[in-house]
Amino acid sequence: MHKAGKRVVISNLFELGSRLDTLTWEPFREGIKIHRLYGNQQEGPSAALLWYAPGATLPRHKHVGYEHLIILQQSQEDDFGDHLAGTLIINPPGSEHAVTNVMGSIVLAIWEKPVSFDL
Repeated sequence: MHKAGKRVVISNLFELGSRLDTLTWEPFREGIKIHRLYGNQQEGPSAALLWYAPGATLPRHKHVGYEHLIILQQSQEDDFGDHLAGTLIINPPGSEHAVTNVMGSIVLAIWEKPVSFDL
């Protein structure tokens, strides 16, 4: 029998920037905070909201499984361009990139499998 996970409901997701203090954030990488929705990024699927401070970067990493990103606020830049709020990005298994945030951003990230930073 499958054990049910915790139900998550976040209303008005594209307006999250005006109420960031309503969620529990923890440090993820320098200049980046994470609010975990499910999973732990160590095994299996996981999802989280990522809050990038202006100037924050995420080092080059490889996707072992699919990564789905929705840019909720501001924009995010990677090896393939600058992606504005409202953009959906699907990075396939085997792809790699680095991320920069000039103005900061809020991103919904859904990972099929853990991400590898050991390149």
